[in-house]
Amino acid sequence: MARYLTAIGLALLATQALAAEGFRFSSIDGGEIDLDDWRGKPVLVVNTASLCGYAGQFDALQGLHERFGDRALILAVPSNDFDQELSDEAAVKEYCAMTFDITLPMTEITVVTGSAAHPFYAWVRDQTGFVPGWNFNKVLIGPDGNIAGTFGAPVKPEGPQIAGRIEAMLD
Repeated sequence: MARYLTAIGLALLATQALAAEGFRFSSIDGGEIDLDDWRGKPVLVVNTASLCGYAGQFDALQGLHERFGDRALILAVPSNDFDQELSDEAAVKEYCAMTFDITLPMTEITVVTGSAAHPFYAWVRDQTGFVPGWNFNKVLIGPDGNIAGTFGAPVKPEGPQIAGRIEAMLD
C-alpha cells in the first residue's frame, strides 16, 4: 500500500512540476507579476536587454501585447546576464518607453542563467534543458501551463513560430 501511495504522490508531483505555476516576478512598476493570474492563457516570456542588437524586437513584442491584449501575457524580463542592460530599472523603463513606446509588462532586472537564475528560468532549464544563450530568447507557455516552445534570439516574435502559435492557442 505504501508503494502505491508513493507512486501516486510521485505522479502528482511530476504533473505539478510540468505546469508553470507559482512563478512570480517583481514588476518594474512595483508589485508583482504572477503567472498564476494568466492561467488558461498563453504566456510569452522574453529575456531582454536595452542595448542588445536584437532590441528592435521590442517593437514586435509591443505589437503582440497590443494585438492580444488580456488574452495573452507578453512579458519582458530585462536581464544583464550578457552585459547589455542599463544600470537600473528606472533607466530601463525610461529607455524602453522613450525608444520603443513600451507599455507591455516588464520585470525588474532579473538573472536568467546560472545558479542564481530566477525560479521560472531554472524550471524551464530543468524541464527542457533550454537556457537563454543570449538576450531575446523566448519561452512560450501554453494555456495548460506547460512549455509550448523555446526560441532563440533570431526567431521573430511576430512570426508564425510564436505569434502564429499564440493565435492558434486562442482559437
